[in-house]
Amino acid sequence: MDSVSQLALGASVTLAVMGRRTAPWTSVLIGGALGTVPDLDVVIDYGDAVLNMVQHRADSHALFWLTLAGPPIGALVALLSGERQHWRRWALAAWLALFTHPLLDFFTVYGTQLARPFSSHPFGLGSIFIIDPLYTLPLLAGLGFSLASGRPRANAIALAISTTYLAWSFAAQQQVTALARQSLSAQGIVAERVLVTPTAFNTVLWRVVAVTPTEFHEGYVSLLDAPEPLRFATFDRGAPLIAAWGGHWAVQRIAAFSHGFYKMQVRDGRVRLVDLRMGQEPFYSFDFDVAGVGEVPAQQAPVGREGRRVPLDQGLPWLWQRLLGTPLPPPR
Repeated sequence: MDSVSQLALGASVTLAVMGRRTAPWTSVLIGGALGTVPDLDVVIDYGDAVLNMVQHRADSHALFWLTLAGPPIGALVALLSGERQHWRRWALAAWLALFTHPLLDFFTVYGTQLARPFSSHPFGLGSIFIIDPLYTLPLLAGLGFSLASGRPRANAIALAISTTYLAWSFAAQQQVTALARQSLSAQGIVAERVLVTPTAFNTVLWRVVAVTPTEFHEGYVSLLDAPEPLRFATFDRGAPLIAAWGGHWAVQRIAAFSHGFYKMQVRDGRVRLVDLRMGQEPFYSFDFDVAGVGEVPAQQAPVGREGRRVPLDQGLPWLWQRLLGTPLPPPR
């Protein structure tokens, strides 16, 4: 999730644990800081764009390491703040502020390596967009009211509301997934894998991507749509390029990290490697420049990234109208 959401979650769980045992501002400031600590790995440069992507949300998001780090950090906070009698509470609060960060990230589609150092598998449920005001605003409101009134109960209620929203996002995702699989079957599309993720800032309009060895199918469904089969647009995955470049380290890393949701294409004389999970055709956040057409694959050559976004003047009006159930094609 975005930094504001993680800060708010860290502050909220810390305030909920500490209650009136310490000054609310102390709980909020320390919890907010701890809630953002795991994302400090973004300052590390691993040498190229692909490694920077797949190494983000790695060791700093591992539940094992955060469990080891949380209690000592909490005990240190208790010592430095002169609250030694509450060191157990601070240990629990610090652990929760750190531990809930990767758990929240797990609900996004990016890929969080929760099981390190035992496994580098990127877990990603993909039921919530990286920025969702309906998750974050209740937390901020609860924190603000609790700080202003001195009553931590409002914070606990807000935390419960945001957590319930996460559960709702999963339930909505399962509903759309069932519809998507029915529609694919009815249209004779045999997909190797199916991805269902929300579009920006909401859990009402969902994007569906179904991948075959040679193509991928993209469709959109709003929970406010009239009952009808899901329509898909079909695009080439670049199978010949995937076959030719399949042994390249960058292609292998993105293929594994994206769980197979990727394509390759030639654009402007360059071979491109694209993660299909984040964005929409033809605009993707992770679009990598591998090499020039005709170049011999260089196994260790740095790979550059060129993220492409939907123009706001086209994307936002379409998003709002499509969310409300208007059957409009997406911007291309």
